[in-house]
Amino acid sequence: MIAKLKGMYGSGIDPLTYLGQNFMVVDRSLIPEILQVLRNEEQFDYCVDITAVHYPQREKQFDVLWVLYSYARNERIRVKTQITDGESVASSVPIWPAANWLEREVWDMFGIKFEGHPELKRILLPEEWKGHPLRKDYNILKQDSEWVQINLGIESGQ
Repeated sequence: MIAKLKGMYGSGIDPLTYLGQNFMVVDRSLIPEILQVLRNEEQFDYCVDITAVHYPQREKQFDVLWVLYSYARNERIRVKTQITDGESVASSVPIWPAANWLEREVWDMFGIKFEGHPELKRILLPEEWKGHPLRKDYNILKQDSEWVQINLGIESGQ
């Protein structure tokens, strides 16, 4: 599978293994096509999770990760891309409809937009919440105090 993908996409895909776990780093522009190939041709029919990691010191501050599983192969693979703050990634909802809520969670917690998502809005926090709490530079105590004061009219217990 890796040789085939490498032959198709060349330097746009870098297959790696870490502690026995297979993953590939993929150029952001190739994400929709790679995910489609993994589902249709390689039988990765279940999108287990979509998440992100914030590295504020890097130029490309975010890793966006898809964890995929193939029932037919009994195999997992992780697909990772790196993006700068403000860049978006193509939605994978057309490939796996269950990605809808997973992408909404990444938007809510990290502020990463998914192009073509049918209804990208907060899923865990109230719509009026400011910022995205899983960014490493986020001041959760300040935001919590403000939100509690404005919406509940009391001082925060933090």
